[in-house]
Amino acid sequence: MKIFKFFVFSLSRKRNYKKLLKPSFQCKTRAIFKNRFRYSEASLHEILKVKLHKILRLENSIFTDCMKNFIFTSTIVLLFLSTAVAQENRLAHKQPNTAEIFHKIEKLGFLGTALYVAAHPDDENTRLISWLANDRMARTAYLSLTRGDGGQNLIGPQLREQLGMIRTQELLEARNIDGGQQFFTRANDFGYSKHPDETLEIWDQQEVMEDMVQIIREFKPDVIINRFNHRTPGTTHGHHTTSAMLSMKVYEFAADETIYANQLKDLDTWQAQRIFFNTSWWFYGSQEAFEKADKTNLLEINAGTYYPHKGLSNSEIAALSRSQHKSQGFGSSGSRGTQTEYLEYLKGSFPTDKSDLFSGINTTWTRVKGGSRIQTQLNSIIANYNFKKPTASIPALLKLRSQISNLKEEHWKNIKLAELDQILLDITGVYLEASVATNTATAGESLEVAIELTNRSDEEFRISLLSNQLVTIKEKSFSLNQNESKRISGTLQIPAIYEASTPYYLKEKGTLGMYSFKDRSLTGLPEKQSEFMVRALIELNGTELYREIPIIHKRTDPVRGEVNEPFHIVPEVSISIENPVYIFSNNEVKQVNVKLKAFKDIDSLIVYKRTGPYWEEPNYNIKPFSMKKGDTRTHVIEIRSSDVEREDIMNVKVQSGTKRFYDEVILIEFDHIPNQQLTKTATTKLVNPNLKNKANTVAYINGAGDDVAQAIEAIGSKVFKFEPSEVPSDLSKYDAVVIGIRAFNVAKEDMAALQPRLDSYVKNGGTLLMQYNTSRRMDSDVLGPLPITLSRKRVTDENATVKILEPQHPLMSTPNAITSADFEGWVQERGLYFPDDWDPAFTPILGMNDKGEEMTNGSLIVAPYGKGHIIYTGLSLFRELPAGVSGAYKLLANMISIGVEDELIEKNDGQRKL
Repeated sequence: MKIFKFFVFSLSRKRNYKKLLKPSFQCKTRAIFKNRFRYSEASLHEILKVKLHKILRLENSIFTDCMKNFIFTSTIVLLFLSTAVAQENRLAHKQPNTAEIFHKIEKLGFLGTALYVAAHPDDENTRLISWLANDRMARTAYLSLTRGDGGQNLIGPQLREQLGMIRTQELLEARNIDGGQQFFTRANDFGYSKHPDETLEIWDQQEVMEDMVQIIREFKPDVIINRFNHRTPGTTHGHHTTSAMLSMKVYEFAADETIYANQLKDLDTWQAQRIFFNTSWWFYGSQEAFEKADKTNLLEINAGTYYPHKGLSNSEIAALSRSQHKSQGFGSSGSRGTQTEYLEYLKGSFPTDKSDLFSGINTTWTRVKGGSRIQTQLNSIIANYNFKKPTASIPALLKLRSQISNLKEEHWKNIKLAELDQILLDITGVYLEASVATNTATAGESLEVAIELTNRSDEEFRISLLSNQLVTIKEKSFSLNQNESKRISGTLQIPAIYEASTPYYLKEKGTLGMYSFKDRSLTGLPEKQSEFMVRALIELNGTELYREIPIIHKRTDPVRGEVNEPFHIVPEVSISIENPVYIFSNNEVKQVNVKLKAFKDIDSLIVYKRTGPYWEEPNYNIKPFSMKKGDTRTHVIEIRSSDVEREDIMNVKVQSGTKRFYDEVILIEFDHIPNQQLTKTATTKLVNPNLKNKANTVAYINGAGDDVAQAIEAIGSKVFKFEPSEVPSDLSKYDAVVIGIRAFNVAKEDMAALQPRLDSYVKNGGTLLMQYNTSRRMDSDVLGPLPITLSRKRVTDENATVKILEPQHPLMSTPNAITSADFEGWVQERGLYFPDDWDPAFTPILGMNDKGEEMTNGSLIVAPYGKGHIIYTGLSLFRELPAGVSGAYKLLANMISIGVEDELIEKNDGQRKL
């Protein structure tokens, strides 16, 4: 209701608008905002415009001024809208063909909604989502409780919140293909969980359910579908089962006015008609067990539909959608023919037809009072649609629009108005684009906006561009004839006080299990919509269609061609500390490189560092300097550690006069998703683990992506990085060869070709350290010279007790003594995909287990082989090292040092000698 109050208050300041404060107007306008979640941008503005005119019957001059005031509030309105339109336009303009437009018209006749519920990106059944959206033509959404922040990344080193940003965008790309919408809760994917009890110790159950209830009350699904079985805790990922358990609860809670009653100031209660479990033979253990199971409550859905208007089968669309999960390596091949999906009925009304999950639910226009005539009119439009001349349907569609606008029911009325407005614009082929010449700007900057408007139909229409506080348009109104294009300019004025762009859910500090943000109107949204828009009214045969055109950065790439990127706000100076962790020896001096980038001309800059008392800065330089826009500069801060084993966080502040800058701008760039910007406080961790490292040179064979090579460099080794296909034939000059995470999964053929070289290297005295791989389709003879069989065993409790099985083994004693204290302060987990069987030559070094489970001994195993050593570890070094865990660094140093001759020793200054 904040926007409602702001709207009424802002109007009340105009003396001509006193009657806007009358209870009758406030009541009717409040109803609009009460249901804002299901409105598109177009319908919300159109409805308010009509309401103002009809309720107040204002004179033209007053109405125009009133609308200007309303348009000013639209930047705030954007925060409260459904994601449907934003997801349909993923930056680049996509013009549907005539068959796709016809399909959209058909979809106007189905008034049903489905919500699919699971825990992570990739959990969703894209085949069923696509079938619901395209075959049944239902309004469909996927509610992923988390953003997948705790998983692994196969396409880069980004983990945690940056991985969550990537997977959020991958889900949006997936929905853009299969036709669904996307929602999230505040739950943070903290990593693998073995049981819902553990999950709910870390998630705030009440907050997650509050979010789920709000999404249900806003989205109003007729059916809810769970991906997982709520009755089998402990048999799969704890997040999975928890998503289904909570879904069963909120199915009831959303209809109860006593539960989360604070939401009912703006929303109504909602009872979904029924809830299902999307099961398969896999949940029964085997195909044979599934065949024997009682199927009384099972619905069988043929989800293998072929769509002529798309030239694709439903399963092919599902494969394209699933293949957007590139950070997880989930590329999928499409299939054709009949594909059966099974839905187990759980609660609610039982379907009257077991081949249709919506059967028995009124999904026609007759569910809306006065809607029967709408269906009759729509049937006529469908029957008379001209595929060669779709514009012939415009008069009938405008008449249909008028009929829908006169309905009293708000929910479906406004959903279908938004769909219909988009259809009308699709038919005209209207092209609307607003771009700036740069992808970033700072607060207070003024930029020229290039606006392109094209009418590609045989219909003439008139466009009016609306100025607002952020965007000023030079030429505001004009007509466009057939295939006529208009290019005009505007000015974007960014407010002087404006925050740098970063995901809304990362602005505030959360907990291990939950993200935090105060604005509950953002609940469920994948991302906050940009406030930088060009607003347009397209007048078509006397009807005005409202559109907001997001301002983007457009460029031409010599390889990719036209590239459309998001437009971001940046601080005047970005601070980036070169390494996330600096590892020191006693009394060692290291250079901490602080990289500065200026996004604006700026003078009198001074760099300050803030650390604890155990770190000295022997040569502090406070001399001010200046930077020009676009300049980069490396500022070197020398840090000396004491002789105390210590960890501290170092912050960097850059000051210019009264301005202070603390933040780093991180750009995440991949071709398959829009560029993403994260703005966060620039910090690094200073760690003196008091360790010794005997490995001088290390070859690092890249895997799926990690920062372990950087950590090896931090402890004094010289690292040479190679792709699996580029490893040199002679490895003898390296003290150790370390293989990156999941290298055997992502480069199986290249790693197989390397086996003879690795075998020879180890036999001749080298050390081979292999980090974790997944067990999926992994043979026991793949992992190096000696057989190792991987399992799915893992220890997810980062605080689980670790038993040192062989305390005298060199891995535990040389050159650093490893004790139980070195396993304190670990993050997210102990490790994953531990071997459960190995060659007898291997010695297990560590034992560990989660609560209530037997000890597993496969987290770290080592074997002599020829003159060298083979080490395999499933310990999550790729998480612990970037987090600056001292014990992980000591253990790493021991592993890469195991084969190095004893006469190679460390000096106090960290340099080596023979």
